[in-house]
Parts: sequence; structure tokens; C-alpha cells
Amino acid sequence: MTAMQYFWRHPLAQEVREQGREEGREEGRVADRVDMTLRILEWRGIPVPDAVRERVEACTDLDQLTVWSQRAVHATTADDLVAVPQ
Repeated sequence: MTAMQYFWRHPLAQEVREQGREEGREEGRVADRVDMTLRILEWRGIPVPDAVRERVEACTDLDQLTVWSQRAVHATTADDLVAVPQ
């Protein structure tokens, strides 16, 4: 029993737990940004094709999702969201 208690107090175990917490927070931020981006389009009455929805939902890059959420505010179509600016 003592060995198990020691393991959970060990600095390495604490570091691993903190890494897991941070990964969970990052995943939560990504999920929130995906939801926000799609909701903005929904609130604005812009239909979202499956291809665009799947691309947004598959994205795990928080910076890219931030760009897309900003574009969602001004987009006239869902395709404008993921279009490459020229």
C-alpha cells in the first residue's frame, strides 16, 4: 500500500497528471471553438454543407479555428469560411 501512495505523490506522476489536465483543457478549447464557429453560421442563417461541417469538426488547430470563427461573422456562405484568401 505504501508503494502505491508514494507513486501518486511522485513528481513524475504529478507531472503526467498535469499534462493530462492541460491536454483536456486544450481539447475543450478546440471543441468550444468548433461549436462557436458552426453556431455563428447557424445564427446568421447560413446553411453549412456536410463537407464544410466535417472539415471544421475535424480541425484540431486552435489558431485555424480562430480564423474560421472570425470569418464566420462576415461570411456570406459557409464556403467563405474555409476558402483560401487570395
